[in-house]
Amino acid sequence: MSNLTRIMIVDDHPLMRKGIQQLLSIEPSFHVVAEATNGIEAVSYAKKVHPDLILLDYNMQGISGLETLKALRKDNCPAKIIILTVSDNKQDVIAMINQGADGYLLKDAEPELLLANIIKVLSGELVVTDKLVEFLDELDQEDNIREKLANLTKREQQIIAEVAKGLSNKEISESLHISEGTVKVHVKSLLKKLVIKSRVEAAVLYLQQPK
Repeated sequence: MSNLTRIMIVDDHPLMRKGIQQLLSIEPSFHVVAEATNGIEAVSYAKKVHPDLILLDYNMQGISGLETLKALRKDNCPAKIIILTVSDNKQDVIAMINQGADGYLLKDAEPELLLANIIKVLSGELVVTDKLVEFLDELDQEDNIREKLANLTKREQQIIAEVAKGLSNKEISESLHISEGTVKVHVKSLLKKLVIKSRVEAAVLYLQQPK
């Protein structure tokens, strides 16, 4: 990494910003170009200083780290964005990765490990603190479910929603104003597309989809 990596630190605690800056100074190629104390500053500074990497705190006063991340990505900010936080909450991890974070690292990690993970992110890897990696498996499962259901036709999606309510073919036909035979054909088709064998599996899959 011969070129300088331009970094912006976003954290509402001065002490934490100072600590992160000291840590980054260990790596000669890292150059801190801006420090933001909140999400509004972060979005504004990102347009001015064009950082290569943004270290973003999750729990900030005012605009949260998640809202800041959304705003940065909405502005088409090309920087790698690493969430640096104390939260190991599953939903936080999944929400941040879904919104375009390139890494999710805990502040209490060993300094050497933190630096190594930052370098991995800069080289193009998606990096999550070891004890949170299992959450990525769930993220993959959610994407898989979303993808499968997206392949259904609009009518099949209507029918699987009714199946998930526990309705019979006859009840579905009455609800959607189509013949019972048509319902049977659609149910058979959606089971085949979802690679499952029963209505119960279809209902479970439908109810597991990310909200």
